[in-house]
Amino acid sequence: MTSRDRMIIRDLAERVAEAAARPEMEERRRLWYAQNSLDAPRPLVFVSPEGAWLELLPPGTMMCEDDDARAIENGLRQRLYAADHFADDQVCDAVFRVQPAVHQTGWGIGPRHIHSGAERGAYNWEPPINTLDDIEKIQTPTYRYDPGATERYLAFATELLDGIMEVRLHGTYWWALGLIDEWTMLRGITNTFWDMVDQPEMVHRGMERLMEGRLAGLESLEQQGLLYLNNGNQYVGSGGFGFTDELPSEGYDGRVRLIDMWGFCEAQTMSEVSPAMHEEFVLRYQLAILDRFGLNCYGCCEPLHDKLDMLLARVPRMRRVSISPWADKRISAEKIQDRCVYSWKPSPAPLAAITFDPEAVRSDVRETVAIAREHGCTLEIILKDTHTCNHEPERFDLWSRVAMEEAMAGAGVS
Repeated sequence: MTSRDRMIIRDLAERVAEAAARPEMEERRRLWYAQNSLDAPRPLVFVSPEGAWLELLPPGTMMCEDDDARAIENGLRQRLYAADHFADDQVCDAVFRVQPAVHQTGWGIGPRHIHSGAERGAYNWEPPINTLDDIEKIQTPTYRYDPGATERYLAFATELLDGIMEVRLHGTYWWALGLIDEWTMLRGITNTFWDMVDQPEMVHRGMERLMEGRLAGLESLEQQGLLYLNNGNQYVGSGGFGFTDELPSEGYDGRVRLIDMWGFCEAQTMSEVSPAMHEEFVLRYQLAILDRFGLNCYGCCEPLHDKLDMLLARVPRMRRVSISPWADKRISAEKIQDRCVYSWKPSPAPLAAITFDPEAVRSDVRETVAIAREHGCTLEIILKDTHTCNHEPERFDLWSRVAMEEAMAGAGVS
């Protein structure tokens, strides 16, 4: 890394540390703790630009020359942009997290992707599992820790950011543990739907094999001491943050167990599958995983309003459930009430429209806040899956202000 790159990164890190020291950051932490205890005074708001970051911070924004330096620079710039532009509840902290060097093997087989050729475009795939015998090709994922590589990068980051940010070792190895979306990549979505009717053994054997492999991998991480608490400023589930005093669980002695962490499963490819089929082919295998975690989140883009009775009754220690743009908001509120966090994902379509209509956003948020209040729900408003803002970054700023105004007004907070 060049001396110029180091100077750029240290300057950005100082600005991040200054943002992290703002009084509102501590207030936001307090709100997330209350949120996850189902006792927040108002709905919380979080804006996640995701794919649209390329429009908010295009490659030409980066000043570093080295690729690794540019990656660090990009992460710091995203923190600063969010802190300076969004009127949401995201906490900016002065912690630089280093991922331990852990080599993962995966399932041993995978699909062949057929890309469209368009930048950020769609793709199709050819699944590798075509017969019951092919399931035997699925291998158990393994995790091999490289202490030397970990210590080298940790020392590098510590020296680079010395006196500015806290450098902390903190590993993450998965986003969701739902299994079914992985199975449909290996078998194909259409094939899976037909299998549920024509040869259910195919789905059961495949899901059981993935469940066994995933559990073995999780247990390996736990035994090797490679798990890290996610009960603070860590993104959990498909929206929201992990701040809670309920984790780690009783018996924690400094070595992190699965039961000390938030867990998360979803089943996006099963959005049109009946509750009965969801329970038979998906949930029964997810429960073995979710039971290992201290608190759980469920769902992402799939509409769950007709499955909430099942999920709320079966998922252990459910604390956050996703209510997607395709879910019935009122039915969801009637079923959830005060039982867990109502994690609402408003449609990101207004951000991508030819003309941005803030009043349409206001109407949508106002309606949802009123529904949640009527049924005693702990609501959070999570803007995600935002792949474009039609090259008008200021739309995110305005969206966040509108959402926050309605969240506060609906709760009677000035």
